[in-house]
Amino acid sequence: MVETVSANKEIRSSSKFIIEEWNGSSSTKLFKTATITASPYLSIQRSGSRFNHVWRRVLQAFVPEGFPSSVTPDYAPFQVWDSLQGLSTYIRTMLSTQALLSAIGVGEKSATVIGATFQWFLRDLTGMLGGILFTLYKGSDLDSNAKMWRLVADLMNDLGMLMDLLSPLFPSAFIFVVCLGSLSRSFTGVASGATRAALTQHFALQNNVADISAKEGSQETVATMIGMALGMILARITMGLPLAIWLSFLSLTVFHMYANYRAVRCLALTSLNIERSTILFQHFMETGQVLSPEQVSRTEHVLPTWITSWSSKKVKLLHANVRLGVRVSSLDHQEMMEVLLSARYHYLKAKYLLVEREGIINVAIHKNSTASDVLQSYIHALVMAKLMGKSTSVYLESQSWMDKQYEVFLQKLSSSGWKTGRLLSPPIIWKANWTDVSSDDKID
Repeated sequence: MVETVSANKEIRSSSKFIIEEWNGSSSTKLFKTATITASPYLSIQRSGSRFNHVWRRVLQAFVPEGFPSSVTPDYAPFQVWDSLQGLSTYIRTMLSTQALLSAIGVGEKSATVIGATFQWFLRDLTGMLGGILFTLYKGSDLDSNAKMWRLVADLMNDLGMLMDLLSPLFPSAFIFVVCLGSLSRSFTGVASGATRAALTQHFALQNNVADISAKEGSQETVATMIGMALGMILARITMGLPLAIWLSFLSLTVFHMYANYRAVRCLALTSLNIERSTILFQHFMETGQVLSPEQVSRTEHVLPTWITSWSSKKVKLLHANVRLGVRVSSLDHQEMMEVLLSARYHYLKAKYLLVEREGIINVAIHKNSTASDVLQSYIHALVMAKLMGKSTSVYLESQSWMDKQYEVFLQKLSSSGWKTGRLLSPPIIWKANWTDVSSDDKID
């Protein structure tokens, strides 16, 4: 469409002057909407349809500004699978809520308001207390295993909804069953929220954490509305048909678990935790090269440790031979003497101590150690674990490797996209301080 605009004065210049109008929030996602030409009269030629403009505006409510360059490549596949698992969750929620309300007595003349209120209160109270206890014992460990806890959180949510669906079948144990379900969901709330914050920081490439969180909220809202609508339809269809209800619930649960597994498998985290550091170190020792985050993501485990240990008995897990943050007073007399000698002759200036104990490398962290010191101590412990049984002077050879190769290893990690500032590990609550009284040399 071309519009000719009359001007009070004719542009007398013989040259042709053009101005283009572009629309978009990112330099990589701009669309030309109009071309203004002066030659010699002013004309406007509009580009694109109004539908495309409206569609782009709607899309801006669901994807971060500057997408896809403003987020990591694993953002889109993760969000697709995460939305699908959320959709199945909300459909099942309608089925479990219907069963729970039926068990409480909604629709029955014999049911009392105060009785139903009290039961609901106990259910919520159990969930609140469970969330506090879970945060107390596991809150500090969620960062170091974001993938695993993300998966565990949704599995606990499945268990909670299963308890709600089972509640009408056990009227004598109704309170116990629904409180158990509420307890499971409380773990989900804490773990899911905390790991989501860690993943949002991973996705943000342009300090756009708030934008990503806001758009993720919009995506979840749409999934919730669609899931609730489909859930109401399914609940209406299966009403009075227990077999159909259970078949629908179990089928959706299997899909939910699969979608969650695929979602966490899409993630290529660049932070260093215990397992990723071990995988990278072992590959570097064998080849001299460093794996990319995408390669490590296909190797690392996302299931809980006890499942991983059962299914990988033949796989040598080097990090299983390292104990980070050992309590010095827990060592026996001979090991204590070894620690003292190591501190005096090998680690006087270091911010950590290493001592072998029954095939396990124990790491004592100095009370003034930094995040980089913890990472260095762990890599040093892996070197010792690797050399055990192959060398008669593990301390000297491991220290020699650290002096020659550690900085090279870190440099290659950084160039491959890894964040080498810290090691994501369970909280280290036991630390130590050592002093050589003879030389009055003390590390503070």
